[in-house]
Order: sequence, then C-alpha cells, then structure tokens
Amino acid sequence: MKSLVLGGRGCTVFDEKGKIVYRVDNYNSRYRDEVNLMDSNGMVLFTIVRKRSKLFRFWEGYRSTGTEMGKKRPGFQVRKTLRISRGDSPCQVIVGLDENQPRHYKIHGWSSKSVCEIADPFGTLVAELKRKKSACGVDLGNDVLTMVVEPHLDHSLIVGVFVVYYLINCKI
Repeated sequence: MKSLVLGGRGCTVFDEKGKIVYRVDNYNSRYRDEVNLMDSNGMVLFTIVRKRSKLFRFWEGYRSTGTEMGKKRPGFQVRKTLRISRGDSPCQVIVGLDENQPRHYKIHGWSSKSVCEIADPFGTLVAELKRKKSACGVDLGNDVLTMVVEPHLDHSLIVGVFVVYYLINCKI
C-alpha cells in the first residue's frame, strides 16, 4: 500500500478531475489488521477490521458515526471463499448488516477484462475495477485503476469492499 502520510500504508481514490475523494490508511506500516477509509477531509467513514475465528478469517467494515466508530454492528462483511487452486479467490460480501437489511454480493478477480467485479446474487454487475488506460490505450500501471459503480450504491461502501478484496489477496 502506498500512503499520502509518511510512514503509513494506504491508497488514494481520485475523481475524474483529479481531486481526492477517498483515502485508505492504517498509520502502522507493520500490521494490516485495521485500516481506515476516509473522505477527502480525513473524516473516517469506515474502520475495516480483520477478524479471526477458529475456522475462518474475514473482514468487517464498521461505519463511523462522526466522532466514534460504530462498533456495534458492521456495515459490511467480506469472507474469502475456500478454494484450493492458486490465484485470486472469490469472496462473499454481505452489506447492510448495520441496517438489518443484509444484501449478498460476490466479488471476483478477473485477469483479462477487469481487475475485479462485484455482482449481485443474479450475476448482475454492480461495480467494477479496471486498469486505467491513457487516451492512446496504454495501461497506466498496476496501481492506477478506474472504478465504475452503479449510482444507487453507497460508493464509500464499495470502495471499502474493494480495499478488503485487495487486502485478502495481498495486493495492497
């Protein structure tokens, strides 16, 4: 992960005009068990925490209530699907846990078409990360991506889910 803060580990999300929209940082370069998703002003939107049980490891995103993290119920949970083969593993995503209206999604990594995609239970694509290309079609690098999200979804929540997917697959 690259960070805007010296000594931190994170990434930055820009809009189409080059303005910062979201930042991700953990402020502790040795551990990736907790990261913060912040808006452009540094206000924490989600605190993303790695959880461990005897059988599974999963991540939960707790929505911030402004002054403190809402540790009561997570806004989303991402669990890696068990898979024996190598490569990026698909993940199960549950959002809306804090609203008692859980909705299920799957996130998959793709090598040719896009970096990763989030689909609903019917297979309809709701969000996608692709490698950004220059005007003449040249990839701008592995860490320069473009994100497309359906307008009815909470964009900060989708960014949080993509961050967890990358943390699970050790890409950031």
